[in-house]
Parts: sequence; C-alpha cells; structure tokens
Amino acid sequence: MQHKELTYGPVGATSPADDTWTGEYPGFRRFETSVVIGHGEQTWTAASKAVLRWGVKRRSGFRVAPDMPVVSDVEYRISAGWGPFSVHEPVRVVAVVHTEHRCGFAYGTLPGHPVSGEETFVVHRDSTGTVCLTLRSLTRPAPAGPWRFVFPVLLPAQWFFRRRYLRALVN
Repeated sequence: MQHKELTYGPVGATSPADDTWTGEYPGFRRFETSVVIGHGEQTWTAASKAVLRWGVKRRSGFRVAPDMPVVSDVEYRISAGWGPFSVHEPVRVVAVVHTEHRCGFAYGTLPGHPVSGEETFVVHRDSTGTVCLTLRSLTRPAPAGPWRFVFPVLLPAQWFFRRRYLRALVN
C-alpha cells in the first residue's frame, strides 16, 4: 500500500520512547508538558490501555477512524465537529512505545491536516507508582491549502484541546 508523504520531518522527532526530549527543531513550535493522572497498578493498566486506543483524543471530543488500537505505520483520520462543520485531520502513527514503565505513541501529519508536525501522547510511571501523561508536539503551518493561512487562529484551538488532553486520563 502506497503511503501519502508526511508533511514534515524528521519523523519521530517527538521521541515518545525517551524520558527526556532535547531536540531543537527550527521553524516548529515546540510544546511539552506532563500531568500526574494517578497512582498505582490499576491506574497504570487503565491509562496504558486507554492511550493505545486513542483515549486521550476520544475523551477530548475527537472521533478516530478506523476504530482500532494504535498501530505503527497505519493511517487514521481524526475528526472533530458535527456534519459539514467537521474538521478532519489525516495522520499516520510514526512511533509506538509499550514497555513496563512507558506506553504511548506519536503521529505525524499528512496532507490535508490543518497543521504540519508531530504529536505524542505517552503515559509513564516512576518507581513510586505515580502515573503521568506527557504531551509533546512540534507544529508549524500546513505546507499548502487553506489551513496554512489561518494557522494563527488555530493556536487558541491547540491550547484548548491540550487542556482537555491533560484531563482525559485523570482518575
């Protein structure tokens, strides 16, 4: 199956498998934040399952198709809104991590997405059992199409949805 070309590079730049993220990416708006979502094995198990079933996006008001767990190198369509007022975001999962203490993924934007870049959702736990959700993203205006010209208007929407993401898995 022929894949569409991602609208950015380098792929995997948000480093979902890494505890720290230190890369510099000229031309991109870089964002990273973490929030504690709970404590203990039950929280870890529930959060790990949720993040790999698009739980952060779905619980924040998005629809994801196809309705299947996160799989590396698979293309998905994330949508928000209703009927003709829906915004569709074509993406491809570019990295998946699933270890004893870290679970999540990164997706990259495809042509037609309102922005260009990569976003990561990772749950992780420390030695005390504290479970956190980390968001990372690199964004810039879409390389073509009508969305490119309204990028400044999309920034408040990013802020709004990031706040929702941070609450999506809290116990």
